[in-house]
Amino acid sequence: MGLVINTDDPYSVQVGEYYARARRIPEHHILRVSLPIKSALTPQEFEEFNKRIQAFYGDRVQGLALAWRMPYGVDCQSITGALAMGYDSKLCAANCGPARPSTYFGSASSRPFKDHGMRLGMLLAARDFEAAKALIDRGVKSDGSLGLRGALPVTAHFVITSDNVRSVRQVFYPPPTQVARLGVDVQIDRTDALKNADRVLLYMTGKANIDWLDTVNFVPGALADHLTSFGGIFDKPHGQMTALAWIHAGATASYGTVSEPCAHWQKFPHPQALLLFYAQGATALEAYWKSVLWPAQGVFVGEPLAAPFARDPREPVRDGPADAPREVPKDAPKDAPKDAPKEQENGIPAELARSEILRGMSMK
Repeated sequence: MGLVINTDDPYSVQVGEYYARARRIPEHHILRVSLPIKSALTPQEFEEFNKRIQAFYGDRVQGLALAWRMPYGVDCQSITGALAMGYDSKLCAANCGPARPSTYFGSASSRPFKDHGMRLGMLLAARDFEAAKALIDRGVKSDGSLGLRGALPVTAHFVITSDNVRSVRQVFYPPPTQVARLGVDVQIDRTDALKNADRVLLYMTGKANIDWLDTVNFVPGALADHLTSFGGIFDKPHGQMTALAWIHAGATASYGTVSEPCAHWQKFPHPQALLLFYAQGATALEAYWKSVLWPAQGVFVGEPLAAPFARDPREPVRDGPADAPREVPKDAPKDAPKDAPKEQENGIPAELARSEILRGMSMK
């Protein structure tokens, strides 16, 4: 992991220094730059910045923690998308159209730059330094904390709201399931907002604004996002909740788009991929990036190294009674798709696998 600090931004300096200590980032992995504090870099400004990145890091790091809230974009693209996949001027001429697919989507690789030429990025973004400090602390605290024998279970909430357009991802929701060996209870909720939800690991929904976030108890390492147009625009009024609201509410990582994406599910995290990769030990950075097929317009936000299911081989994993079923499907909603496979395919737990996309993934 590389860490980039903007020396012209007091927030960036404070957050970057704190993150370097918390995650023991070595000095030779820390790049200090001077960037304008504004929404989006111009293509020319980005080109100069990207040259600094390439020259400083070479092939030494696979991912980047960007210690700031702004800039979050490059023209109509996200800064994380541009750093990983290059600036695409054609996209900005038709931002509602398809975007360049990520070869890292669904990948088994743990070396994205080496294997895919993609240096993944995530913003250490929060409303202020204290919120960023709490975010980083949650990430560190989450490491290896879930899926352990005797640990309390957590819940993954896949929410279907009254907003049909923004609920487009519901066709990829896994069926409601208790996955005993992971300690994860998968729930499908038909509501505009969860209220008084406890031990939440994942909150995935679709709506411009989400109420009752102050009543949701996120566990350290929790992921949360909402499919809407401008969740990645942090500094301009647009009437929609941003990814920073999830971070403020206690999530450890989130995602939002920085320009109008239209309702393409490919531009947002794939529900099954996000949960499956995370539960198999991926970091928040890896799991989120592996779940977005067209990530050019989306900015990834949070503590990138959070890994609640990462496991030291010496640690005891969760193990229920010998006669307990591994996964116990619940009754699915009446309108849920009924095509979930009954067998395991490519190592995917059968109770969680539904979409044709995931059936072609390597989940090892």
